[in-house]
This record gives sequence, C-alpha cells and structure tokens, in this order.
Amino acid sequence: MIKITFPDGSVREYAEGTTAYQIAESISPRLAADSLAASVNGATVDMTRPIEADASVKFYKWDDDEGKHAFWHTSSHLLAEALENLYPGIKFGIGPAIENGFYYDVDSPTPITEADLPRIEQKMQELSRNKEQLI
Repeated sequence: MIKITFPDGSVREYAEGTTAYQIAESISPRLAADSLAASVNGATVDMTRPIEADASVKFYKWDDDEGKHAFWHTSSHLLAEALENLYPGIKFGIGPAIENGFYYDVDSPTPITEADLPRIEQKMQELSRNKEQLI
C-alpha cells in the first residue's frame, strides 16, 4: 500500500499503481470528472499515470492554470491527429499549448481555410469520443 497526502493534510492508503484518476474517483466521482491533470510530488502528470510510491497529490481542474494547460496540450494533439486524418501528406511544425489556447503550425499540400474549421472540429470531437484515454 502507498500513502497519498492531499493538500488539506489528509492521508489515504491505496494499492501501489493506483492512477490519479482512480484516487480522484475514490474521493468523489465529480472530482474525477472535473480533474484534467494531477500533481504528484510537484510534477504535473496525466490522470492515467500510475502512482507507485508514497506521494503528495493535488488535482487540477479548468479553474487552475495547470488544468487549462493540460486541456490545451491534449487538444493540440487531437488537432494534429484530426489534421493528419483529413489532409494526407500534411507536415507538422510545432503545436504547443499557449496562454489562451493552442495551435499547430503545419505545411499542407491542400490549403486549409477558415471554412474547413467546422469539419476539423467535428473530426476532433469524433476522435475524442473514440479514444479510451487521452493523454
């Protein structure tokens, strides 16, 4: 068993390898649903990361800068996957999460215009529904 310490100082025991998501869910299903990332001993990790040893854990939601960053980081990966599906031969530059969202710099043999955005967004939504887990 490992000991997990929370920001309020409380400590709970979990099986070694329990994920951040499972820990959040054991506290509250709502906390698990709202959490976008976690901090394990000060390092931001995704919610599917197994925790193997005693640790301090904090959960990040949309209201936290870390939560927004995790969401936008994952969204940039979904954008890249959607673009790859829709535009064969596309080449990727950088695709970071930024202060107010995310983007991907691409070189596409097919021009991408503002009119394409609804189709790209639809593909991103489709991909997010079909993923067992997003990192």
